[in-house]
Amino acid sequence: MSAATQANPLPNFATFTSKTWIWVGRIVTALVVLFCAFDGLMKVIKEPHVIAASAEIGFSASEMVLIGVLMLACTVLYAIPRTAILGAVLLTGYLGGAVLANIHVGHPLFECIFPVIFGALAWGGIFVREPRLRELIPFRK
Repeated sequence: MSAATQANPLPNFATFTSKTWIWVGRIVTALVVLFCAFDGLMKVIKEPHVIAASAEIGFSASEMVLIGVLMLACTVLYAIPRTAILGAVLLTGYLGGAVLANIHVGHPLFECIFPVIFGALAWGGIFVREPRLRELIPFRK
């Protein structure tokens, strides 16, 4: 394998270890946690708008409570630094289900890709603050 095609961490690896990038990662992670916690809580307390929207997709109120509890559990795992990567994996699965549900009922494009954007933010928040993840997912020069 030539040096040009050899897998290396990001070319500007040092910039991702700066305090600024660590704080960017923390802020993005905090925003993801706040949104997911809010989303899960609205499902658990059976907020009327959420229940109406879920009925459109074909979910009952009791199913939404279970989905909300699962969302909150994934969010807690994501919020704890030691389990953040596991939480991100589980959130990715959860958000994939959201994409499927939105596509299935024919929602507009933005509603279908919003969970994908949010999943990217979840992983991005961890990526810029967690050097071990950057070692697992290296970019090529």
